[in-house]
Amino acid sequence: MTKAEIVAEIAQRTGLEKVNIQATVETFMDVVKDSLGKGNNVYLRGFGSFIIKRRAEKTGRNISKNTTVIIPAHNIPAFKPSKTFMNEIKTSVK
Repeated sequence: MTKAEIVAEIAQRTGLEKVNIQATVETFMDVVKDSLGKGNNVYLRGFGSFIIKRRAEKTGRNISKNTTVIIPAHNIPAFKPSKTFMNEIKTSVK
Protein backbone atom coordinates (compact mmCIF):
# COMPACT_ATOMS: atom_id res chain seq x y z
CA MET A 1 0.00 0.00 0.00
CA THR A 2 1.40 3.37 -0.99
CA LYS A 3 1.10 6.69 0.83
CA ALA A 4 -1.46 7.85 -1.76
CA GLU A 5 -3.53 4.72 -1.15
CA ILE A 6 -3.40 5.29 2.60
CA VAL A 7 -4.59 8.88 2.14
CA ALA A 8 -7.42 7.72 -0.15
CA GLU A 9 -8.49 5.03 2.34
CA ILE A 10 -8.54 7.47 5.26
CA ALA A 11 -10.49 9.99 3.16
CA GLN A 12 -13.07 7.36 2.29
CA ARG A 13 -13.47 6.18 5.90
CA THR A 14 -13.64 9.65 7.46
CA GLY A 15 -15.25 11.73 4.74
CA LEU A 16 -12.51 14.36 5.07
CA GLU A 17 -10.72 15.99 2.14
CA LYS A 18 -7.64 14.26 0.76
CA VAL A 19 -5.63 17.49 0.90
CA ASN A 20 -6.05 17.75 4.68
CA ILE A 21 -5.29 14.07 5.19
CA GLN A 22 -2.20 14.30 2.97
CA ALA A 23 -0.90 17.19 5.09
CA THR A 24 -1.60 15.25 8.30
CA VAL A 25 0.18 12.11 7.07
CA GLU A 26 3.18 14.15 5.87
CA THR A 27 3.34 16.00 9.20
CA PHE A 28 3.15 12.72 11.13
CA MET A 29 6.06 11.29 9.15
CA ASP A 30 8.08 14.49 9.65
CA VAL A 31 7.47 14.40 13.41
CA VAL A 32 8.58 10.74 13.59
CA LYS A 33 11.72 11.45 11.52
CA ASP A 34 12.59 14.53 13.60
CA SER A 35 12.11 12.63 16.84
CA LEU A 36 14.30 9.73 15.72
CA GLY A 37 16.88 12.20 14.41
CA LYS A 38 17.10 13.71 17.91
CA GLY A 39 17.60 10.25 19.43
CA ASN A 40 14.06 9.85 20.81
CA ASN A 41 11.95 6.76 20.19
CA VAL A 42 8.26 7.08 19.22
CA TYR A 43 5.75 4.83 21.02
CA LEU A 44 2.23 4.31 19.64
CA ARG A 45 0.26 2.16 22.11
CA GLY A 46 -1.51 -0.74 20.42
CA PHE A 47 0.40 -0.19 17.16
CA GLY A 48 4.15 -0.28 17.72
CA SER A 49 7.33 1.66 18.29
CA PHE A 50 9.68 3.49 15.96
CA ILE A 51 13.08 2.95 17.56
CA ILE A 52 16.75 3.62 16.88
CA LYS A 53 19.05 0.61 16.71
CA ARG A 54 22.80 0.92 17.07
CA ARG A 55 24.94 -1.08 14.66
CA ALA A 56 28.44 -1.86 15.90
CA GLU A 57 31.57 -1.28 13.85
CA LYS A 58 32.36 -4.23 11.62
CA THR A 59 34.70 -5.37 8.90
CA GLY A 60 33.36 -5.71 5.38
CA ARG A 61 34.83 -6.70 2.04
CA ASN A 62 35.00 -4.85 -1.25
CA ILE A 63 34.79 -7.85 -3.55
CA SER A 64 35.68 -5.99 -6.76
CA LYS A 65 38.97 -4.65 -5.31
CA ASN A 66 39.53 -7.59 -2.93
CA THR A 67 40.14 -5.25 0.01
CA THR A 68 38.92 -5.07 3.59
CA VAL A 69 36.77 -2.10 4.55
CA ILE A 70 35.90 -0.94 8.07
CA ILE A 71 32.22 -0.06 8.34
CA PRO A 72 31.85 2.44 11.20
CA ALA A 73 29.26 2.14 13.96
CA HIS A 74 25.99 3.82 13.02
CA ASN A 75 22.33 4.18 13.97
CA ILE A 76 19.41 2.86 11.92
CA PRO A 77 15.67 3.41 12.30
CA ALA A 78 13.50 0.35 12.99
CA PHE A 79 9.87 -0.47 13.68
CA LYS A 80 8.83 -2.89 16.40
CA PRO A 81 5.13 -3.87 16.24
CA SER A 82 3.17 -4.16 19.48
CA LYS A 83 1.91 -7.52 20.76
CA THR A 84 -1.67 -6.47 19.94
CA PHE A 85 -0.64 -5.58 16.39
CA MET A 86 1.20 -8.89 15.96
CA ASN A 87 -1.72 -10.95 17.27
CA GLU A 88 -4.18 -9.22 14.91
CA ILE A 89 -1.93 -9.90 11.91
CA LYS A 90 -1.28 -13.52 12.90
CA THR A 91 -4.99 -14.28 13.16
CA SER A 92 -6.17 -12.32 10.09
CA VAL A 93 -3.62 -13.19 7.39
CA LYS A 94 -4.03 -16.64 5.91
